[in-house]
Amino acid sequence: MTANAKRIVIWTVIAGIIVVALGLSFAPRPVMVDLIEVRPGPLVVTLDEEGETRVHDVYSLSAPVAGRVQRIERHVGDPVTANETVLAQIEPGDPILLDPRSEAQARAMIQAAEAARDLATAAVKDAEAHYDFARTEYARMQELVIEGSVSKRDLDSSERDYKARHAGLETARAALQVRNYELEVARAQLVSPLQTQGTHEECDCIPITAPVSGRILQIADRSERVVREGDLLMQIGDPGDLEIVVDYLSMDAVKIEAGQRVVIDNWGGDEALEGRVRLVEPFGFLKISALGIEEQRVNVIIDFANDEGWEKLGHGYQVESRVVLWEADAVLAVPLTALFREGAGWALFVEDDGRAILRRVETGQRNGVIAEIREGLEAGERVVAHPSDRVSDGVRIASRD
Repeated sequence: MTANAKRIVIWTVIAGIIVVALGLSFAPRPVMVDLIEVRPGPLVVTLDEEGETRVHDVYSLSAPVAGRVQRIERHVGDPVTANETVLAQIEPGDPILLDPRSEAQARAMIQAAEAARDLATAAVKDAEAHYDFARTEYARMQELVIEGSVSKRDLDSSERDYKARHAGLETARAALQVRNYELEVARAQLVSPLQTQGTHEECDCIPITAPVSGRILQIADRSERVVREGDLLMQIGDPGDLEIVVDYLSMDAVKIEAGQRVVIDNWGGDEALEGRVRLVEPFGFLKISALGIEEQRVNVIIDFANDEGWEKLGHGYQVESRVVLWEADAVLAVPLTALFREGAGWALFVEDDGRAILRRVETGQRNGVIAEIREGLEAGERVVAHPSDRVSDGVRIASRD
Protein backbone atom coordinates (compact mmCIF):
# COMPACT_ATOMS: atom_id res chain seq x y z
CA MET A 1 0.00 0.00 0.00
CA THR A 2 1.32 3.35 -1.00
CA ALA A 3 1.81 6.29 1.37
CA ASN A 4 -1.16 8.16 -0.09
CA ALA A 5 -3.42 5.18 0.41
CA LYS A 6 -2.33 4.87 4.05
CA ARG A 7 -3.05 8.55 4.68
CA ILE A 8 -6.49 8.20 3.08
CA VAL A 9 -7.34 5.22 5.30
CA ILE A 10 -6.14 6.94 8.48
CA TRP A 11 -8.08 10.13 7.80
CA THR A 12 -11.16 8.13 6.85
CA VAL A 13 -11.06 6.28 10.20
CA ILE A 14 -10.57 9.54 12.09
CA ALA A 15 -13.46 11.18 10.25
CA GLY A 16 -15.69 8.19 11.01
CA ILE A 17 -14.86 8.38 14.70
CA ILE A 18 -15.66 12.10 14.76
CA VAL A 19 -18.98 11.57 12.99
CA VAL A 20 -19.96 8.79 15.40
CA ALA A 21 -19.00 10.94 18.40
CA LEU A 22 -20.97 13.90 17.09
CA GLY A 23 -23.95 11.68 16.44
CA LEU A 24 -23.85 10.23 19.91
CA SER A 25 -23.47 13.67 21.52
CA PHE A 26 -26.46 15.14 19.70
CA ALA A 27 -28.66 12.06 20.04
CA PRO A 28 -31.65 12.56 22.47
CA ARG A 29 -31.10 10.99 25.90
CA PRO A 30 -33.85 9.75 28.21
CA VAL A 31 -34.83 11.99 31.15
CA MET A 32 -33.88 10.50 34.51
CA VAL A 33 -36.93 10.31 36.80
CA ASP A 34 -38.17 8.61 39.99
CA LEU A 35 -40.69 5.88 39.17
CA ILE A 36 -43.12 4.46 41.72
CA GLU A 37 -45.19 1.32 41.17
CA VAL A 38 -48.82 1.84 42.17
CA ARG A 39 -50.23 -0.82 44.48
CA PRO A 40 -53.32 -0.88 46.74
CA GLY A 41 -52.57 0.25 50.28
CA PRO A 42 -54.08 1.91 53.36
CA LEU A 43 -55.00 5.59 53.30
CA VAL A 44 -55.90 7.66 56.35
CA VAL A 45 -57.13 11.25 56.06
CA THR A 46 -56.56 13.22 59.26
CA LEU A 47 -56.62 16.74 60.62
CA ASP A 48 -53.38 17.32 62.50
CA GLU A 49 -52.87 19.93 65.19
CA GLU A 50 -50.91 20.34 68.40
CA GLY A 51 -52.81 20.39 71.68
CA GLU A 52 -52.26 19.97 75.39
CA THR A 53 -53.59 17.83 78.17
CA ARG A 54 -55.54 19.21 81.10
CA VAL A 55 -57.31 17.92 84.17
CA HIS A 56 -61.03 17.74 83.51
CA ASP A 57 -61.98 19.65 86.67
CA VAL A 58 -59.44 22.14 88.03
CA TYR A 59 -60.29 23.82 91.34
CA SER A 60 -58.72 27.21 92.03
CA LEU A 61 -58.22 27.85 95.74
CA SER A 62 -58.33 31.57 96.60
CA ALA A 63 -58.00 33.61 99.78
CA PRO A 64 -61.41 34.01 101.48
CA VAL A 65 -60.27 37.12 103.41
CA ALA A 66 -57.51 39.67 103.16
CA GLY A 67 -54.51 39.12 105.41
CA ARG A 68 -51.09 37.53 105.60
CA VAL A 69 -50.83 33.95 104.34
CA GLN A 70 -48.18 31.93 106.12
CA ARG A 71 -45.55 30.03 104.14
CA ILE A 72 -47.15 27.10 102.31
CA GLU A 73 -45.37 23.90 103.30
CA ARG A 74 -47.12 21.79 100.68
CA HIS A 75 -45.51 21.02 97.32
CA VAL A 76 -46.79 20.53 93.79
CA GLY A 77 -47.89 16.92 93.36
CA ASP A 78 -48.75 16.31 97.02
CA PRO A 79 -51.98 14.34 97.54
CA VAL A 80 -54.80 16.10 99.37
CA THR A 81 -58.04 14.90 100.97
CA ALA A 82 -61.27 16.86 100.77
CA ASN A 83 -62.15 18.86 103.91
CA GLU A 84 -59.20 17.36 105.82
CA THR A 85 -55.86 18.48 104.40
CA VAL A 86 -54.92 21.99 105.55
CA LEU A 87 -53.23 23.71 102.63
CA ALA A 88 -52.63 27.23 103.98
CA GLN A 89 -53.30 29.49 106.96
CA ILE A 90 -54.17 33.17 106.85
CA GLU A 91 -53.50 35.54 109.75
CA PRO A 92 -54.54 39.18 110.14
CA GLY A 93 -52.44 41.66 108.25
CA ASP A 94 -50.27 44.38 109.77
CA PRO A 95 -51.62 47.94 110.13
CA ILE A 96 -50.58 50.44 107.49
CA LEU A 97 -47.93 53.09 108.03
CA LEU A 98 -49.34 56.58 108.53
CA ASP A 99 -48.08 59.55 106.58
CA PRO A 100 -47.36 62.78 108.56
CA ARG A 101 -50.78 64.28 107.90
CA SER A 102 -52.65 61.10 108.86
CA GLU A 103 -50.52 60.75 111.98
CA ALA A 104 -51.30 64.37 112.98
CA GLN A 105 -55.00 63.73 112.44
CA ALA A 106 -54.82 60.56 114.56
CA ARG A 107 -53.10 62.41 117.41
CA ALA A 108 -55.71 65.19 117.22
CA MET A 109 -58.45 62.55 117.43
CA ILE A 110 -56.79 61.17 120.56
CA GLN A 111 -56.76 64.63 122.14
CA ALA A 112 -60.40 65.16 121.22
CA ALA A 113 -61.28 61.78 122.70
CA GLU A 114 -59.41 62.59 125.89
CA ALA A 115 -61.26 65.91 126.19
CA ALA A 116 -64.58 64.15 125.65
CA ARG A 117 -63.62 61.62 128.32
CA ASP A 118 -62.78 64.39 130.76
CA LEU A 119 -66.11 66.03 129.98
CA ALA A 120 -67.91 62.75 130.57
CA THR A 121 -66.01 62.29 133.87
CA ALA A 122 -67.19 65.70 135.05
CA ALA A 123 -70.72 64.83 134.03
CA VAL A 124 -70.50 61.65 136.12
CA LYS A 125 -69.34 63.61 139.15
CA ASP A 126 -72.18 66.11 138.70
CA ALA A 127 -74.67 63.25 138.35
CA GLU A 128 -73.28 61.61 141.47
CA ALA A 129 -73.72 64.83 143.47
CA HIS A 130 -77.30 65.22 142.34
CA TYR A 131 -77.94 61.56 143.04
CA ASP A 132 -76.53 61.75 146.57
CA PHE A 133 -78.65 64.81 147.33
CA ALA A 134 -81.80 63.21 145.87
CA ARG A 135 -81.21 60.02 147.86
CA THR A 136 -80.70 61.95 151.11
CA GLU A 137 -83.78 64.05 150.42
CA TYR A 138 -85.86 60.99 149.70
CA ALA A 139 -84.78 59.37 152.97
CA ARG A 140 -85.65 62.56 154.89
CA MET A 141 -89.09 62.69 153.27
CA GLN A 142 -89.75 59.12 154.34
CA GLU A 143 -89.11 60.08 157.99
CA LEU A 144 -91.21 63.27 157.78
CA VAL A 145 -94.18 61.54 156.20
CA ILE A 146 -94.27 59.16 159.17
CA GLU A 147 -94.36 62.14 161.55
CA GLY A 148 -97.05 63.77 159.41
CA SER A 149 -94.97 66.89 158.67
CA VAL A 150 -95.18 66.46 154.85
CA SER A 151 -97.83 65.22 152.55
CA LYS A 152 -97.82 62.00 150.54
CA ARG A 153 -97.49 64.06 147.36
CA ASP A 154 -94.20 65.56 148.57
CA LEU A 155 -92.91 62.06 149.26
CA ASP A 156 -93.87 60.91 145.76
CA SER A 157 -92.16 63.94 144.23
CA SER A 158 -88.99 63.22 146.22
CA GLU A 159 -89.05 59.57 145.12
CA ARG A 160 -89.44 60.57 141.47
CA ASP A 161 -86.51 62.97 141.71
CA TYR A 162 -84.42 60.25 143.38
CA LYS A 163 -85.11 57.74 140.61
CA ALA A 164 -84.48 60.34 137.91
CA ARG A 165 -81.13 61.26 139.45
CA HIS A 166 -80.21 57.59 139.67
CA ALA A 167 -81.04 57.11 136.00
CA GLY A 168 -79.05 60.23 135.15
CA LEU A 169 -76.04 58.85 137.02
CA GLU A 170 -76.22 55.57 135.08
CA THR A 171 -76.48 57.53 131.83
CA ALA A 172 -73.45 59.60 132.70
CA ARG A 173 -71.44 56.50 133.60
CA ALA A 174 -72.42 54.83 130.31
CA ALA A 175 -71.44 57.97 128.40
CA LEU A 176 -68.06 57.90 130.18
CA GLN A 177 -67.56 54.28 129.13
CA VAL A 178 -68.38 55.21 125.52
CA ARG A 179 -65.81 58.01 125.65
CA ASN A 180 -63.21 55.60 127.01
CA TYR A 181 -63.86 53.22 124.10
CA GLU A 182 -63.63 56.10 121.64
CA LEU A 183 -60.27 57.01 123.16
CA GLU A 184 -59.07 53.42 122.67
CA VAL A 185 -60.20 53.54 119.02
CA ALA A 186 -58.33 56.79 118.50
CA ARG A 187 -55.18 55.38 120.09
CA ALA A 188 -55.44 52.26 117.91
CA GLN A 189 -54.98 54.46 114.84
CA LEU A 190 -51.38 55.05 115.95
CA VAL A 191 -50.48 51.36 116.30
CA SER A 192 -47.31 50.76 114.25
CA PRO A 193 -46.58 47.61 112.21
CA LEU A 194 -43.53 47.12 114.43
CA GLN A 195 -45.81 46.67 117.44
CA THR A 196 -47.68 43.76 115.82
CA GLN A 197 -44.65 41.72 114.71
CA GLY A 198 -44.49 39.79 117.94
CA THR A 199 -48.17 38.78 117.88
CA HIS A 200 -48.07 36.67 114.67
CA GLU A 201 -47.28 33.41 116.46
CA GLU A 202 -50.06 33.90 119.01
CA CYS A 203 -52.92 34.95 116.73
CA ASP A 204 -55.78 32.72 115.63
CA CYS A 205 -55.28 31.90 111.94
CA ILE A 206 -57.93 30.89 109.40
CA PRO A 207 -57.16 27.39 108.04
CA ILE A 208 -57.73 26.79 104.31
CA THR A 209 -58.64 23.15 103.64
CA ALA A 210 -58.80 21.24 100.35
CA PRO A 211 -62.24 21.45 98.70
CA VAL A 212 -61.78 18.13 96.83
CA SER A 213 -59.49 15.11 96.89
CA GLY A 214 -56.68 14.95 94.36
CA ARG A 215 -53.25 16.48 93.96
CA ILE A 216 -51.80 19.98 94.01
CA LEU A 217 -51.31 21.07 90.39
CA GLN A 218 -49.91 24.55 90.90
CA ILE A 219 -48.95 26.88 93.76
CA ALA A 220 -49.07 30.58 93.03
CA ASP A 221 -46.41 31.44 95.63
CA ARG A 222 -45.17 29.33 98.52
CA SER A 223 -43.61 32.27 100.39
CA GLU A 224 -45.32 34.15 103.20
CA ARG A 225 -47.03 37.18 101.72
CA VAL A 226 -49.90 39.62 102.06
CA VAL A 227 -52.96 38.64 100.04
CA ARG A 228 -56.19 40.33 99.14
CA GLU A 229 -59.59 38.71 99.20
CA GLY A 230 -59.88 36.50 96.13
CA ASP A 231 -56.13 36.18 95.38
CA LEU A 232 -55.17 32.79 93.89
CA LEU A 233 -53.31 30.48 96.28
CA MET A 234 -53.13 27.18 94.37
CA GLN A 235 -54.90 24.85 91.95
CA ILE A 236 -56.07 21.33 92.78
CA GLY A 237 -57.25 18.53 90.52
CA ASP A 238 -57.17 14.79 89.84
CA PRO A 239 -54.37 13.91 87.34
CA GLY A 240 -56.10 10.60 86.71
CA ASP A 241 -58.97 12.42 84.99
CA LEU A 242 -57.17 13.88 81.96
CA GLU A 243 -58.50 15.18 78.68
CA ILE A 244 -56.95 16.84 75.63
CA VAL A 245 -57.95 20.25 74.31
CA VAL A 246 -56.92 21.19 70.77
CA ASP A 247 -57.76 24.45 69.03
CA TYR A 248 -58.51 23.82 65.33
CA LEU A 249 -59.23 26.36 62.66
CA SER A 250 -62.97 26.90 62.44
CA MET A 251 -62.97 25.71 58.81
CA ASP A 252 -61.43 22.42 59.98
CA ALA A 253 -63.55 22.12 63.13
CA VAL A 254 -66.76 21.89 61.06
CA LYS A 255 -65.43 18.57 59.68
CA ILE A 256 -65.00 17.06 63.14
CA GLU A 257 -67.80 15.25 64.94
CA ALA A 258 -68.15 13.67 68.36
CA GLY A 259 -67.08 10.01 68.41
CA GLN A 260 -64.42 10.23 65.70
CA ARG A 261 -61.21 8.31 66.28
CA VAL A 262 -58.10 10.27 67.21
CA VAL A 263 -54.46 9.22 66.99
CA ILE A 264 -52.37 10.86 69.73
CA ASP A 265 -48.72 11.02 68.73
CA ASN A 266 -45.47 12.74 69.68
CA TRP A 267 -46.33 12.70 73.37
CA GLY A 268 -43.07 11.11 74.51
CA GLY A 269 -44.05 7.44 74.52
CA ASP A 270 -42.96 4.69 72.16
CA GLU A 271 -46.41 4.07 70.70
CA ALA A 272 -49.26 6.31 69.62
CA LEU A 273 -52.32 6.52 71.87
CA GLU A 274 -55.96 6.20 70.89
CA GLY A 275 -58.60 8.81 71.66
CA ARG A 276 -62.16 9.82 70.84
CA VAL A 277 -63.64 13.22 70.15
CA ARG A 278 -66.01 14.07 72.98
CA LEU A 279 -67.02 17.62 72.19
CA VAL A 280 -66.58 20.32 69.57
CA GLU A 281 -67.24 23.54 71.45
CA PRO A 282 -70.06 25.60 69.90
CA PHE A 283 -68.18 28.91 70.00
CA GLY A 284 -64.94 30.14 68.49
CA PHE A 285 -62.33 32.65 69.55
CA LEU A 286 -59.75 34.84 67.89
CA LYS A 287 -56.10 33.81 68.09
CA ILE A 288 -53.00 35.47 66.66
CA SER A 289 -50.65 32.97 65.00
CA ALA A 290 -46.85 33.07 65.23
CA LEU A 291 -46.82 34.90 61.91
CA GLY A 292 -49.16 37.58 63.23
CA ILE A 293 -52.21 36.31 61.31
CA GLU A 294 -55.64 36.54 62.93
CA GLU A 295 -57.26 33.10 63.01
CA GLN A 296 -60.65 31.98 64.22
CA ARG A 297 -60.16 28.90 66.36
CA VAL A 298 -62.47 26.33 67.99
CA ASN A 299 -61.59 24.06 70.93
CA VAL A 300 -62.04 20.32 70.38
CA ILE A 301 -62.13 18.15 73.53
CA ILE A 302 -60.67 14.63 73.22
CA ASP A 303 -60.86 11.75 75.71
CA PHE A 304 -58.39 8.89 75.96
CA ALA A 305 -59.87 5.66 74.56
CA ASN A 306 -57.58 3.38 76.58
CA ASP A 307 -57.37 3.10 80.34
CA GLU A 308 -53.63 2.51 80.27
CA GLY A 309 -50.59 3.91 78.53
CA TRP A 310 -50.98 7.59 79.26
CA GLU A 311 -50.25 7.56 83.01
CA LYS A 312 -47.01 9.52 82.54
CA LEU A 313 -48.87 12.48 81.10
CA GLY A 314 -49.87 15.34 83.36
CA HIS A 315 -51.68 18.64 83.34
CA GLY A 316 -50.48 20.97 80.55
CA TYR A 317 -48.41 18.42 78.56
CA GLN A 318 -48.03 18.95 74.81
CA VAL A 319 -49.28 16.29 72.39
CA GLU A 320 -50.04 16.02 68.68
CA SER A 321 -53.57 14.92 67.79
CA ARG A 322 -54.70 13.56 64.44
CA VAL A 323 -58.47 13.35 64.07
CA VAL A 324 -59.33 10.61 61.56
CA LEU A 325 -61.85 11.93 59.03
CA TRP A 326 -61.68 9.02 56.56
CA GLU A 327 -59.74 5.78 56.26
CA ALA A 328 -59.60 2.68 54.03
CA ASP A 329 -57.40 -0.41 53.94
CA ALA A 330 -56.85 -0.88 50.17
CA VAL A 331 -56.95 2.05 47.77
CA LEU A 332 -54.82 3.11 44.81
CA ALA A 333 -52.86 6.15 45.89
CA VAL A 334 -50.00 8.21 44.48
CA PRO A 335 -47.81 10.92 46.03
CA LEU A 336 -49.23 14.41 45.77
CA THR A 337 -46.01 15.45 44.03
CA ALA A 338 -46.90 13.20 41.06
CA LEU A 339 -50.14 15.12 40.37
CA PHE A 340 -50.44 18.37 38.44
CA ARG A 341 -53.27 20.38 36.96
CA GLU A 342 -54.42 19.60 33.43
CA GLY A 343 -57.22 21.95 32.56
CA ALA A 344 -59.93 21.64 35.19
CA GLY A 345 -58.78 18.21 36.33
CA TRP A 346 -55.71 16.36 37.48
CA ALA A 347 -53.12 14.38 35.52
CA LEU A 348 -49.87 12.47 35.96
CA PHE A 349 -47.22 10.74 33.84
CA VAL A 350 -47.30 6.96 33.46
CA GLU A 351 -44.23 5.03 32.24
CA ASP A 352 -45.01 2.98 29.13
CA ASP A 353 -42.19 1.23 27.24
CA GLY A 354 -39.62 3.77 28.36
CA ARG A 355 -41.72 6.82 27.58
CA ALA A 356 -43.78 9.21 29.74
CA ILE A 357 -47.46 9.08 28.84
CA LEU A 358 -49.79 11.83 30.05
CA ARG A 359 -52.75 10.32 31.88
CA ARG A 360 -55.78 12.21 33.21
CA VAL A 361 -57.07 10.80 36.49
CA GLU A 362 -59.91 11.35 38.92
CA THR A 363 -58.78 11.89 42.50
CA GLY A 364 -60.63 11.16 45.71
CA GLN A 365 -59.58 11.46 49.34
CA ARG A 366 -56.17 12.89 50.16
CA ASN A 367 -53.97 13.76 53.10
CA GLY A 368 -50.84 15.82 53.23
CA VAL A 369 -48.73 13.15 51.49
CA ILE A 370 -50.74 10.95 49.11
CA ALA A 371 -54.01 11.11 47.18
CA GLU A 372 -56.54 8.45 46.21
CA ILE A 373 -56.93 7.68 42.48
CA ARG A 374 -60.45 6.59 41.63
CA GLU A 375 -60.21 6.40 37.82
CA GLY A 376 -57.48 6.50 35.18
CA LEU A 377 -54.87 4.26 36.79
CA GLU A 378 -54.40 0.53 37.27
CA ALA A 379 -52.52 -1.38 39.91
CA GLY A 380 -48.98 -2.29 38.86
CA GLU A 381 -48.41 0.74 36.64
CA ARG A 382 -45.47 2.99 37.33
CA VAL A 383 -45.85 6.76 37.64
CA VAL A 384 -43.35 9.59 37.71
CA ALA A 385 -43.11 10.72 41.33
CA HIS A 386 -41.57 14.17 40.75
CA PRO A 387 -42.08 15.29 37.13
CA SER A 388 -39.86 18.21 36.15
CA ASP A 389 -40.35 20.64 33.27
CA ARG A 390 -38.24 18.30 31.07
CA VAL A 391 -40.89 15.60 31.29
CA SER A 392 -43.63 15.88 28.69
CA ASP A 393 -46.03 13.56 26.91
CA GLY A 394 -44.08 10.98 24.89
CA VAL A 395 -40.59 11.91 26.06
CA ARG A 396 -38.16 9.08 26.76
CA ILE A 397 -37.57 8.50 30.47
CA ALA A 398 -35.43 6.22 32.58
CA SER A 399 -35.51 5.38 36.26
CA ARG A 400 -32.73 6.74 38.42
CA ASP A 401 -32.58 3.36 40.14
